[in-house]
Amino acid sequence: MTDRSTPLDEVMRRGPRLLGPRRPRGPREEGARSAFVAFVSTLILVSLALWVVLTSEAWPRVQKQFFNPSAFREVWPDVASGFWLDIQMFLVAEVVILTLALIVAMIRSLRGPAFLPIRMLAIFYIDLIRGIPVILLILLLGFGVPALQLSGVPDGRLFWGVTALVISYTAYTSEVYRAGIESVHESQRMSARSLGLTQGKTLWYVIVPQAVRNVIPALLNGFVSLQKDVALVYVLGIREAVRAAQIYNARTFNYTGYIAAAILFLIVSVPVARFTDWYTERDRRRRQAMST
Repeated sequence: MTDRSTPLDEVMRRGPRLLGPRRPRGPREEGARSAFVAFVSTLILVSLALWVVLTSEAWPRVQKQFFNPSAFREVWPDVASGFWLDIQMFLVAEVVILTLALIVAMIRSLRGPAFLPIRMLAIFYIDLIRGIPVILLILLLGFGVPALQLSGVPDGRLFWGVTALVISYTAYTSEVYRAGIESVHESQRMSARSLGLTQGKTLWYVIVPQAVRNVIPALLNGFVSLQKDVALVYVLGIREAVRAAQIYNARTFNYTGYIAAAILFLIVSVPVARFTDWYTERDRRRRQAMST
């Protein structure tokens, strides 16, 4: 039988062998390609969103009320000064919260009938505070306690605003610590007790170091949340960033001050959030490596 294949058919049949085997892409090439596709798709989406907003009939009014350059320059110094107060409140509150929450978590993790009363107190505190909204607790303490005019009790609204944040976040953070404590295998506790360590020493020297390492990602998320929630003390009239923007808005009926405050909070919260995601992924990989 005569072979009737044409030269073109021969090339098509032998093409892959003539060109040689295709070299598989390496991890770097795949990563670069994925990054390029993600960048292009993001650029297209952002450009489309900007086009929709900027071509809207309402944009000139929105720009005048929320993105006014002259108003931004005028309000920025006051908002930045107030934001520095937010940072100070946040740093002080975070240190106190991490310390008190660990104590509450350790109390709740104590075992035995002799520790039942203080365990019940810790549970009551956590259940009570977690049921009260943060802003309501700030109002109750910030306005209520100074109104009592108790001798020897501070009456500053700033003090009680930060105290309310500490009380609220301590309840939530203690549960994060407790989850870490319970994630430590029971054999660790039994081994420490068999060596003669008391419950307190077992918790402090054996359980807690491992528990803290397990819950660092969750603690960092609480860190991000607190950095924003310190702005809630504005309801007490404290002149922090949001309150400064509110005063400017009441005087000029312009909302650009709120945009300035939002920018300052984003400058701090976004890097912390990205660090949290990086650390969480690093911790996940470490656990996978240990399990294998």
